[in-house]
Amino acid sequence: MIQVAPTNFASTADYALCEQLHRKFGTTYYFATKKFPAEIQRHTHAVYGFVRVPDEWVDNPGNITPEDQLSLLSDWRIQLNQGIEGISPAHPVMRAFVDTVTTTRVSPCEASVFIHAMEMDVTKNRYQTYSELEGYMRGSAAAVGIMMLQILVPQQTAEQYTAAKTLGYAMQMTNFLRDISEDIQTRNRIYIPLEDLSTFNVNPDQIPQQIFDSNFKRLMEFQIARTRALYKAADPGIASLPDHALQAVLLARVLYSKILTKLEEQDLNPFTARARTTKVEKIQAAYQVATNPRKLLDSLQSQ
Repeated sequence: MIQVAPTNFASTADYALCEQLHRKFGTTYYFATKKFPAEIQRHTHAVYGFVRVPDEWVDNPGNITPEDQLSLLSDWRIQLNQGIEGISPAHPVMRAFVDTVTTTRVSPCEASVFIHAMEMDVTKNRYQTYSELEGYMRGSAAAVGIMMLQILVPQQTAEQYTAAKTLGYAMQMTNFLRDISEDIQTRNRIYIPLEDLSTFNVNPDQIPQQIFDSNFKRLMEFQIARTRALYKAADPGIASLPDHALQAVLLARVLYSKILTKLEEQDLNPFTARARTTKVEKIQAAYQVATNPRKLLDSLQSQ
């Protein structure tokens, strides 16, 4: 791990901006984050802000050209590296994130891996195999899970490290399945592996045309089963987390996996509506988690 000296670049307003971004764009994550102690909440907001700012550049660029996107991402990495070297970043979110990096065990290497995934989003919009997609998710999702684990459990076990990666993959796959329509319509991206489309006789052109048929339904069944297996594989590592971390991580896991159920409730058709949990469902899940989180984990494993 890179050794860094503690910094004190960020103001209260810098961390507040990170929290605003988290509340606005990451409603499920933000809701779960409220289960953390205050200090961990602050660092969690900083991590979310760090990933959200470049994610907006690549997902909602407006008039920003691909060249400008790559330039912004390059500068984001430069600000990160300079911050670690003791130069205060220009961006308020990066100031908060660098302070979090230098006062916790968050790895700058994982932050850089995330930035690389954002660069991939600028230059790549199709994935031939699931293995190739995993390479992207290692940066876009697993790196974020690992950074969170490094905040929550400074001396993590191998099981917890693997679970953080796996839960990241599960949540990212859930996003991909929920956002199939939005990704193709607004960003010309297909994250479902092309080999899987071929296996289930789904023409890639069906996605922009929003053609849902029995083949597409079987494809969705396969992808949901794959994603549920990822959640289940992560559960033992979640169960081993200390009490200050368990409830929030478990709540995020429960709420995000429930999006798969929402997709099933709309007959697995991702073009019908954007699957999401309601406020009531969030509150009910929070109550379940707070009442007996380890019993809930046991029930998830038995499903």
